[in-house]
Amino acid sequence: MKKYIPNTITVIRIIGALLVPFLTPLGKVFFAVYTLTGITDIFDGFIARKLNVTSRFGAILDSVADLLFYSLTLIKLLPVLIKELPGFIWIIVALILTVRTISYIIAAVRFHRFASHHTYLNKITGAFVFAIPYFLVTPYATVFCFTVCVIGVLSTLEDFLMHIFMSEYKENAKSIFIKQ
Repeated sequence: MKKYIPNTITVIRIIGALLVPFLTPLGKVFFAVYTLTGITDIFDGFIARKLNVTSRFGAILDSVADLLFYSLTLIKLLPVLIKELPGFIWIIVALILTVRTISYIIAAVRFHRFASHHTYLNKITGAFVFAIPYFLVTPYATVFCFTVCVIGVLSTLEDFLMHIFMSEYKENAKSIFIKQ
């Protein structure tokens, strides 16, 4: 029965993601659901490793849950983000998304699979991206979002380089700078 716990936690993230479009952006209920959903992102993989029940399906489900959560949250918060953030942030975000897309295509062609590494930089980027809504209600939103962009560029470049230079896909690669 313990083998189902991490994937159940991930499914809770998916349910939380599906609730986001129906919530008032940056409202109390939004932050409650958003925070709970973020906590599930931290604990599903951690618990899977602690219980020794990691699986390829679980890793894919986690990536799908992340993509769904961040996509739906972005759609919900987009009007607030457009109002609050300057144009140069959007140029950097467009660059990141373009390079990420190219990186995924390269990985699909080279490794015949969807490949997104769970590197340290990607995890740090995810944590910082997750914190954006909390900073949108402060005067530091632009500075924080620029910092997120810088970290996002670095993690995107690392993933891109890994997809280009790795001879084979290594699912658990943590960094291009660490010998596996």
